[in-house]
Amino acid sequence: MSKQTQRWSDLEPRQRKMIVAVSLISNVLQAIMLWDLWRRPASQIRGSKRSWVAASFVRPLGQIAYVVWGLRRDE
Repeated sequence: MSKQTQRWSDLEPRQRKMIVAVSLISNVLQAIMLWDLWRRPASQIRGSKRSWVAASFVRPLGQIAYVVWGLRRDE
């Protein structure tokens, strides 16, 4: 049994649009996260900035984790 790989041209237009939309959203979220890391002081972030930059490339879990666990909230 060999599994055939689908090519971009084999996808329906709706599938192509969804892939482009999800990719665009993921790239925008990563850019926002990296911009926030750049401008935010290290004292307002849990963990090292370097670790969060690396986590930003684990999509979309890195961006979600940064918002949920990475930012310090004033209590």
